[in-house]
Amino acid sequence: MTLSNVGIALALTLFAGLATGIGSAIAFFAKRTNYRFLSVSTGFSAGVMLYVSFVEILPKGTEALSQAYGVPPGHWASVGAFFAGIALIGLIDNFIPAAENPHEIHAEDELAPLHNRKAPLPDFSDIPAQPSRVHHEAEGFHDHSRPRRKLMRMGLFMALAITIHNFPEGLATFLAALHDPQLGVAIALALALHNIPEGISVSVPIFYATGKRSTAFFYSFMSGMAEPVGAVVAWFGLQMLAGGDSDALPIQWMGGLFSAVAGIMVYISLDELLPTSQAYGKGHDSLFGLLAGMGVMSLSLLLMM
Repeated sequence: MTLSNVGIALALTLFAGLATGIGSAIAFFAKRTNYRFLSVSTGFSAGVMLYVSFVEILPKGTEALSQAYGVPPGHWASVGAFFAGIALIGLIDNFIPAAENPHEIHAEDELAPLHNRKAPLPDFSDIPAQPSRVHHEAEGFHDHSRPRRKLMRMGLFMALAITIHNFPEGLATFLAALHDPQLGVAIALALALHNIPEGISVSVPIFYATGKRSTAFFYSFMSGMAEPVGAVVAWFGLQMLAGGDSDALPIQWMGGLFSAVAGIMVYISLDELLPTSQAYGKGHDSLFGLLAGMGVMSLSLLLMM
């Protein structure tokens, strides 16, 4: 493992984490939120992550574990690691209260005061909160009429939830990029697209709680920094376990990590990205984004052969 490879892996992880701040900036500076773009891009991210997980990452993990344990036991170990990754991210989700889900969708009237100081604050008391799928129609408001302390708590829980999610994502991106830079680019791009709506989700309740754009942007931005922190932790782990050389790690460790990373990415795609994409979009926007992500990922892998 060379310093240049480490630098590339860290840079890709930082890029993915910064996208949370980009989402927050969109909420504050864009004249209107392009919901169709968010739907297609989030679906695209899910397509990339699903395709690369099943076609590239999981087979790499299975191959490594098969070399370590033989063909039947290696395949069993790979499947076990895959579902262990799903169980890990599912366990993390279980500790995050549902009301503070970091993928809540916000209506256009909710976002308007963030990027236009002259825009009136919506009258949330006259509009019932909708916990289900929301587009940008008036009936899609969330209940931001609750006391500011509760709103701030909701925003901070969202930031915490995204931070917890982003840590293993950063670790996965770093390890993948270290082993295969092209694979790392694909994962970083997918995670970056997935982080943009999260930045918006954190900004909205904190803005309504504090009235300060800078405070909302700060918490949104910092929640994304958990990804490079995860990368740094992975790097220190390599230093301690293998003297900084990823190739010196036991092959069964690398195989298990890759299979677990595939499980984590599949869970994120199915539990977070696709529902978010469908909530933002109309018609087949989500499906078009999903297929486009798979197509672009498959083409890029073919061109890199």
